[in-house]
Order: sequence, then structure tokens, then C-alpha cells
Amino acid sequence: MGRAFQNRKESMAKTAAAKTKVYSKYGREIYVCAKSGGIDPDGNLALRSLIDRAKKDQVPSHVIDKAIEKAKGGGGEDFSPARYEGFGPGGCAVIVDCLTDNPNRTIGDVRTCFNKAKAKLGTAGTVSHMFDHSAIFVFDGDDEEAVLEALMMADVDVTDIECENGKVTVFAPHTEYFKAKTALTESFEGIDLDVDEIQFVPHNTTPISEEDAETMEKFLELLNFLDDVQNVYHNAEY
Repeated sequence: MGRAFQNRKESMAKTAAAKTKVYSKYGREIYVCAKSGGIDPDGNLALRSLIDRAKKDQVPSHVIDKAIEKAKGGGGEDFSPARYEGFGPGGCAVIVDCLTDNPNRTIGDVRTCFNKAKAKLGTAGTVSHMFDHSAIFVFDGDDEEAVLEALMMADVDVTDIECENGKVTVFAPHTEYFKAKTALTESFEGIDLDVDEIQFVPHNTTPISEEDAETMEKFLELLNFLDDVQNVYHNAEY
């Protein structure tokens, strides 16, 4: 299961322009989270986790502070989540998560990306049933039983635990995110989470050809270029 999940950073090119795009996406997500749940990270656990993740992705403090200050003002844009599903190159399943202040513009932009890749945009539920919406945590360790015991003692509904190459990967339903994270941080002092987020994890992968893989990379670049796109998940196996 762990080998299948797609980390958002893997699909982003390591360029200055891509870094700016990452900062922009985090800024928007932090703004929305702070505006809806409060600007105090101690009282808004979602915001605290988001800030921690942004810092791990080397988002500058001024980007984070600016987003929170913007939310503090109470005005500004009114973003709402939007999710689009369909089939990408080679018939792989694709989920595109967005934050938008103009749904008509966003779906038009996303549809254009699908069309350019000769992919097919579907309706809600087209492929999401082929994924688990999971909380994922990755950290250093090799004692799978100790991790499982800590989570079970906290009454966390664990989906799967993998231990490989000195790394432990924990999967839990997305609704168990905060409970699972609290159990891990309280049970293992000084734990450093390499991955700490909620993602769509495919049940199975879809092998695609070398030609389709090239098209897929271009498709992902087009989607990640859009300001409204926050995350793209897929089950393509190159």
C-alpha cells in the first residue's frame, strides 16, 4: 500500500518557479484553514498541522504569516473546495483537489488540461471509489508492534502499518488523523514525521506505457501550473 501513495512533492519540478507555486498553494490553504477554524494554531489543530507541513516543505515564515494575517482581517477571497475526477493517460484514475473562488473558471481550466492530455474528465464518484482517503504518517523506526500497540491503546482505527528500510508508514482513515497523530507524538518522544498528511491512496495501480508516461508527466505539469489546483492523486504505475 505504501509504495502506491503519491507524495505531492514528487510531481513538482525542482525549480524556482515550482517553489513559488508551492508557496502559493500553501498560502491559499493556510488562509482558508485559518479563516474557517481560527488563526490560533493551538486552537486550530488543522492549521497547526498545515503550518508544520509547510515548514517541512521549506515554505518561508513570511508566506505563512501573511496568509494568517490575511485571514485575521476577515475579508478577502471566499475560496471553497472543489474535487474533479476522471481517467488520465493509459486509463489511470486521477483525482484533482482544488480551492477556488470561481468554480466555473476552475472546472474549465481543469477540463482543458484533461483535453490536452487526451484524458477524460468524469463526474463526482467516477474514480474516488478506487482510492482510500487516508491519513499517512512516515517516520524513522523498525518496531511495528510498538507502533501498533500505541495506536490501539489510543483507540485509533489503523488501516495498515508498513516497516521497510528503517521507516515506519502508518495508514489510517482520514477521520482518524488527529487522534493518530496525537497518539504517535505522545507515545514516541521526539518523533519526526517525514510525511504527515491526508491523501488519496489507490487500491491498485494501473500500469501505463512509456508513451503514456510522458503524456502523464505533461498532464501533471499542466494541472500543477493552475493556481486553483492544490493536489493531484493518481494510480498510474510507470
